[in-house]
Amino acid sequence: MSNQYVGKVIVAPMVRVCTLPFRLMAVDYGTDLVYTEETIDFKMLRSVKRENEALGTVDFIDKSDGTVFFRTCKKEQDKVIFQIGTSNGQRALQVGKMVEPYVAGIDVNMGCPKEFSIKGGMGAALLTQPEKVKSILLTLVQGLSIPVTCKIRLLSTLEDTIALCKMIEGCGVAAIAVHGRTKEERPRHPNHNDMIKAIAEALTIPVIANGGSKEITCHEDIEKFRQETGASSVMIARAAMWNCSVLRAEGYLPLDTVIKTYLKYCIEYDNPFTYSKYAVQNMLRELQDTTRGKAFLETQTLQEICAIWDLDDYFRAELARQNETRKSINFEIKNGKTAMPPSAEHVRIVEREEDGQRVVEMPIQFIRGNFNNADLPKMLLNTHIFRNQLDGPYYSHTVVDKFFAASVVVDGVRYASTLREKSKRYSEQGAATVCLHALGVVNKTYGFVPAVGARKYQHLLTKNTGSVEKDVKRDLHGTEREEGELEKEAAWKKRKIESDTVPQEKGMAELEREENRLEKEGDKLHSLEKKGNMKEENVVEKEANAITQEDGELVW
Repeated sequence: MSNQYVGKVIVAPMVRVCTLPFRLMAVDYGTDLVYTEETIDFKMLRSVKRENEALGTVDFIDKSDGTVFFRTCKKEQDKVIFQIGTSNGQRALQVGKMVEPYVAGIDVNMGCPKEFSIKGGMGAALLTQPEKVKSILLTLVQGLSIPVTCKIRLLSTLEDTIALCKMIEGCGVAAIAVHGRTKEERPRHPNHNDMIKAIAEALTIPVIANGGSKEITCHEDIEKFRQETGASSVMIARAAMWNCSVLRAEGYLPLDTVIKTYLKYCIEYDNPFTYSKYAVQNMLRELQDTTRGKAFLETQTLQEICAIWDLDDYFRAELARQNETRKSINFEIKNGKTAMPPSAEHVRIVEREEDGQRVVEMPIQFIRGNFNNADLPKMLLNTHIFRNQLDGPYYSHTVVDKFFAASVVVDGVRYASTLREKSKRYSEQGAATVCLHALGVVNKTYGFVPAVGARKYQHLLTKNTGSVEKDVKRDLHGTEREEGELEKEAAWKKRKIESDTVPQEKGMAELEREENRLEKEGDKLHSLEKKGNMKEENVVEKEANAITQEDGELVW
């Protein structure tokens, strides 16, 4: 029996959470092993490996869009377990060979109940295909030098589950993780600790108990859960996601301390903004309803998040260090909105000639939260073109590795941002922003920093601590809370029925619809102005403002 999975506390694979910063924080707080988020075999096989000297990491990069989807470093090498989503043993083995030098083990996901996994024959779909399970596991065990494990969910009966587990044991895996729910059950349903215990008693290999986060409210509860399930080790997911310091034998740290630790790693290892925000959002949970929580939801870059927790100077210093070894600002930003310069004075506007046409370029990325609804770049450019009787605008696009690069021609001059966007619409807004700056229509900070009124809550935070200027209490975990927050939390917990999924950011669809509508209004305004109908133009503007006021504040 391998001791690697005996008497261990393990952090479970969590999508968008278990990237390198979170894994390193878990190691700091005492986890014995930490799983990566699931990576699909096809995605890994189309990747390229790169030694990242700036960060001291090994990166696996998706060739189709240039994104880094697996990043690792020496500090976690003997702790990290790479989880793979697969339905084919040979593909799984190819992936295993790719990561073998960098991880402590490989795990096959056989429990994910999500539709995309099941339709692909992966995850929970494997639970009813024992021959395929056997083929995958035997291929990996025989072909790799690192331990192989798998993570499953319960079948409809205990007998069927034990039969499956015995077959898996016969494949020579080092351990098996069991989530104590069926694929139809969700976190709100009770975990079947008794069934995990029966499985543990029936097998000779280590069984890792999973699914007990609702019962784990302190470090001591981890051992209690292990004893109740009779398992060799415990794997925790949401309890660690909510406050990773639950892993500390010394007890909880204040939530702010945990968030700061996480954000420092996000800065040091260039974690994508969307992943960083998602993880912090799930740490805040009901605190998203506080003033600081709402200010956090308004953030559009990692730097803005860091500023809320008084890490702005740390961010700037670390980014400056990293940039010394980076080749271009395009590499810095294209894979996630990390930071923006404070104004156009801090970037270079380049003018050149191409095929007899004057081309003006500058590096700027369109960050939606930096604009009010009535001041979007394309709308301002339409108005400027009419009032000065210019020719245009004419937009065009190129697609590079699933990213969009747009340009706009005004009076025969082509304007473009040197940074690519994942959205065609955003790339057009970026090109329009370049044109506005080059023509001197807007001030130097336009698009680089939030416009007045674009952030409803962030101005309420103090500059020094990022905390709200109100009386605070401390909860049982030592976390500072605004006056009344603890009462609000108690009421919230009483009425909340735990949802099937972790909290998601609200308003994305509504915001995109509003953007589309306002752009159409802007195009209509441009058309009306060309006809000289300024009276109708004012009507359109008033209608747009009225609709904006009725819809209220839209959250990104």
